Amino acid sequence: MFTGLIEEIGVLRSVASGGEMMVMNIGASVIMSDLKIGDSVSVNGVCLTATTLGDHYFTVDVMPETYRNSNLKELRTGSKINLERAMASGGRFGGHIVQGHVDGTGTIKSVKRDQNAVVFEVAPDRKSLFKFIIPKGSITIDGISLTVVHTSASGFTVSIIPHTLGETVLAHKRAGDTVNIETDVLGKYVDHLLHYGAASSGEDEGSSGISRDFLASNGFV
Repeated sequence: MFTGLIEEIGVLRSVASGGEMMVMNIGASVIMSDLKIGDSVSVNGVCLTATTLGDHYFTVDVMPETYRNSNLKELRTGSKINLERAMASGGRFGGHIVQGHVDGTGTIKSVKRDQNAVVFEVAPDRKSLFKFIIPKGSITIDGISLTVVHTSASGFTVSIIPHTLGETVLAHKRAGDTVNIETDVLGKYVDHLLHYGAASSGEDEGSSGISRDFLASNGFV
């Protein structure tokens, strides 16, 4: 589990790919202090496993499922990468619950300055993600824990403070670039529980079987 607070910006030293798989060699310094083989690392928001360690670098394997559902395939030698180690027990929970299980990608539609902040407008590539993206809710962009400002029929906006911009790869992103998106896991769990068993019981796919009368009778409303 991660918090979405980026620890450092790493650099892709080299990448070996074949079909829909990759082996990435990533240069880093801060996270190398206690990184061990087998540890989880958030790489642009994707939870990957350190497979080898060297002098200021580590390697990770990217399997086909991750390749298809993230923008890691767009990285090239020299690309800058957001890095975060898994949350340590007893650490401060400064962001929100980030699994590193990317739901899909999005395209940056615009980047606009708003006094001391920079506002990014992002259009998700999957319409199914929209129900989990709510104003003032949490969202993860390239591994960064952010707050949704506004939503629309085509996307959402996030407002970035100077510190976050300077310490993450968002400083290098422009309109047309892609980002990895992970929506809040709490919303996904609620949605799954409400709709669980609907298809097998003969109910409509979108029906949860929970009515206002049910909620009222159980003291929820």
